[in-house]
Amino acid sequence: MAHAKNHDYHILPPSINPFMGSFAAFVMLVGAVAWMAGPVPVLFGTLELSGPWMFLIGFAAVLYTMFSWWAEMVEEGEQGDHTPVVRIGLRYGFIFFIMSEVMFFVAWFWSFFKHAMYPMGPLSPAVDGQWPPAGIETFDPWHLPLINTLILLCSGAAATWAHHALAHENNRKDLKSGLILAILLGAVFTIFQAYEYSHAAFGFSGNIYGANFFMATGFHGFHVLVGTIFLLVCLIRVYKGHFTQDHHVGFEAAAWYWHFVDVVWLFLFAAVYIWGG
Repeated sequence: MAHAKNHDYHILPPSINPFMGSFAAFVMLVGAVAWMAGPVPVLFGTLELSGPWMFLIGFAAVLYTMFSWWAEMVEEGEQGDHTPVVRIGLRYGFIFFIMSEVMFFVAWFWSFFKHAMYPMGPLSPAVDGQWPPAGIETFDPWHLPLINTLILLCSGAAATWAHHALAHENNRKDLKSGLILAILLGAVFTIFQAYEYSHAAFGFSGNIYGANFFMATGFHGFHVLVGTIFLLVCLIRVYKGHFTQDHHVGFEAAAWYWHFVDVVWLFLFAAVYIWGG
C-alpha cells in the first residue's frame, strides 16, 4: 500500500486545539489586565471591556482546551498510537517541562535570598537592614509547617508505592490504594495551608517578606492543587482500565510531577520557614 505506515512515529492529524489554547490564553490575559486596570475603552469609547467577564470566559476556554487536548492524547494512547519511540518523546517533553518549572521557582528563591541577605534599611542594604522586617511575626516552622512537610512526604511515598505496584508487580489493587492515599494527603496539605494563610500575622502587600512568602508558597500550593488533580485523573483512568505494566506514561508524568512538588516544598521549608524566619 502506498500510504502504509512504515515507521514508529505518530503523525498527528490537524487540530484546532493549539489555536484555541493560545486565543483563550490571550483573552484571559486581556481580561486580567482590564480587571486590574479598570474598564478599558475600545471602539472610540463606545464599548468598554468587562475585565472579570473576559477573564472568566478566557479561563473557561483554557480549561476546555486542556480537557479536549488531553482527552485526545489519552485516546491516542489507548488506541496504540503511543509506540515506544513516541513514549520516549513524551517523557523527554515532560522532563523539559519540569525543568522550566524548576527555573520558575528559582526566581522566587532568588528574590527571597537576595532580600534576606541584603535587607533594605533607611541607609543602605546590609548596613542597618533587618530580616525579617521589623513588625513581621513569622510562622514557627516546627508546628503546622512541619506537619505539612510530613503530610506531603507521605503523599509522595504513597505515589511511589502506587507506581511500584503497577510497574514492578502489576498489582492494580495496590495501585488504586496508593493513588487514593496520595490524593487524600495532597488535599489535606492544601486545607492546612489555607488554614495557615488565614492565621498569618502579615499580609501580601506592604512588606517584601510577605510578598516573597506568599508568592513562593502560594505558587507551590497551586502546583500541589494541580498535582492532586493530575493524580485524581490517573485514578479515574485506572478505574476505567487504563495503564498497563509497560505502558503508563501518563501516570509516570503524574508521579514525576508530584515528586517535583515534594522537593520544592523541602527547599521552601528549609529556606523560607527555617532559615529565612
